[in-house]
Amino acid sequence: MPIAPAAFLDPALLAKISDLALLARTVVDGYMHGQHRSMRKGSSLDFAEHRSYQPGDDLRRVDWRVYGRTDRFYIKEYDADTNASVLFAVDTSGSMNYGSGAVTKFAYAQMLAASLAWLSQAQGDRVGLATFTQALVDVIPPSVRHLQRLLHTLAATTPGGPSQLVASIEKLGLLSQRAGIVVLVTDCYEQPDALGRAVDALRMHGHDLIVFHVVDPAERELPGDDDTTFEDVESGNLLPLKPRALRDTYQSLVRAHHEALQSRFAAAGADYVHLDTSEPLDRALHAYLDARLTRGRVR
Repeated sequence: MPIAPAAFLDPALLAKISDLALLARTVVDGYMHGQHRSMRKGSSLDFAEHRSYQPGDDLRRVDWRVYGRTDRFYIKEYDADTNASVLFAVDTSGSMNYGSGAVTKFAYAQMLAASLAWLSQAQGDRVGLATFTQALVDVIPPSVRHLQRLLHTLAATTPGGPSQLVASIEKLGLLSQRAGIVVLVTDCYEQPDALGRAVDALRMHGHDLIVFHVVDPAERELPGDDDTTFEDVESGNLLPLKPRALRDTYQSLVRAHHEALQSRFAAAGADYVHLDTSEPLDRALHAYLDARLTRGRVR
C-alpha cells in the first residue's frame, strides 16, 4: 500500500477541516492514491452461493428448486450482493473529550470513523453508526444510503458524561439480526476481563469485531514534574498527584492494561489496534483493510 502525503493523514492538519465529508474523502483519496485494493468479491451477476432466508428478504430471490428438495427457504446471492454490513460504534463519553495536543481523542475517533465509513461505502458496504455513553445514544442502522446521515451525526455529536462500555457493547449485538462487522472506537477504560466477556457475547451473535483503542500520548506517559491536581472528566473528582514520583509505576500499569486488552480481545477472536492520537491515520486504515482482507466477507 502506498504512503500518502502527510497532509492527507496528519490528525492535527485534518482537524482544521470542518466538513467531515470533505475530511473523509480527503483521507481516503489520499491514502488509496495510486493503488486500489478492492475488498469485494466482484461486481458481476454471477451466482456466488446460497444463504438462509431472513425476514425482509425479497421473495423473488428464493431458490424454489432448493426449497422443493429441502423444504427450506434459501436466497440466491450473487457476487455483487456480497457487501457487508459495517456498524461503527463510537464512544462519546466524557473521557473521549481529553486531548493534550491539537487533537482530542474524540476528534481522532470522528476522523477515523468517518474515513473508514467512507472507505466502506466506496467498497459497496452498508454502513451504520452507534454512539454511546452510559447507553446507546444515536443509532443509524447499516444501509447503502446512510453515509451522509452517519457523517452528519458524527459531526453534530459532543462527547460528555460517564461511560458504561460493557453494557453498550452488549447492546450492539442486538441491533441487527444479520451478522456483520462492528468497528468499535473507544479509549477502553474498562477491565479487560469484563470487556472480553462483552465481546464474547457480541461474537456469539455472529458479528466480527475490530477494536480501535484511542489513546492520548499524555495518558500513556504521565508527563510533567510539578505537583498536579488531576480531574476526572466524567465524574469531576479531583486527585492531587506527584507525576515524577509515580511515572514509572504508572507507565508499567498502562502497559499491562494494554497488553491484557490485546490478549483478551485476541482470545475472543477480535482484532485490536492501539492508536495514538498523534499518529497519522494510515496505520488505522491499513489495519482495517488488512483485517477485512484476512477475514473475508461476513454475512
